Amino acid sequence: MEKTMRKQRLPNTDSIQELAKFWDSHDLTEFEDSLEEAGEPVFARTKGPSLSVELPRRDIQQVKRIAKSKGVSETTVLREWILERLHQFS
Repeated sequence: MEKTMRKQRLPNTDSIQELAKFWDSHDLTEFEDSLEEAGEPVFARTKGPSLSVELPRRDIQQVKRIAKSKGVSETTVLREWILERLHQFS
């Protein structure tokens, strides 16, 4: 007697950890019939004014290590630090 495979559903979560765990054990082709094409960008990032900051190479490497340990980008780490400092002076 053949077993019918139960169709798995895509997870409905915003948790990066849960999604990473799910996709580590699944392949996108398993869900082709569940996917739909997005007509417009789903994630639209608004660009605001930006600054460029020169740092010594050793400081850049340290920022990169910290960002990697937190699982975020270097710019995210720097933005958080700058905002924290600005709030201290407000």
